Amino acid sequence: MRKTALKVVAMTILATSLTGCIGQMGTSQLVTKANLAAVDNRYGRAGLFVLLSPVYGLAATADLFIFNSIEFWTGKNPITGKSHAVADLPVDAIFKVNGSLDKSLTSAPLASIQNSNIEAASFRQLDEKTLEMSVAYRNGESAVLRGEKAGEDVNFYLDGEFVTAVSVDELNQYARNQA
Repeated sequence: MRKTALKVVAMTILATSLTGCIGQMGTSQLVTKANLAAVDNRYGRAGLFVLLSPVYGLAATADLFIFNSIEFWTGKNPITGKSHAVADLPVDAIFKVNGSLDKSLTSAPLASIQNSNIEAASFRQLDEKTLEMSVAYRNGESAVLRGEKAGEDVNFYLDGEFVTAVSVDELNQYARNQA
């Protein structure tokens, strides 16, 4: 009889704790805040994160099985003190989705990248009026495209040879049309 009661209690606790996987992760937030407050340097924070990884694991486990369960059943997270359990919030309260995006921005143009003969490209600003793009092609060739602002125009040179001149207004209009 005692073993049966113990099994029932264990199963009830287990079933209750498994309901809390979604929540505010308050303990994990506290560990993250402590990490960010301890060091004001991205490399130091990364190193501290690695050192604290067991603490992050324990905090996440406590959140998943204890505190998020309490949040799920009571509607309030005991660590953060915030009410409205995450499970009860509409998705747009957590994730802001911009429904007015242009269709071209809703998918990644991977086909054009995969079929490209460009291996690498890099930009550098030579001075306040000159921008240079170096392009390395898959066949081993390379090219340098340079744009130099001259008054209201931008002169383009490919490998040192003049190609064209475009007005700043035309470039701005092109950028607006691409957005």
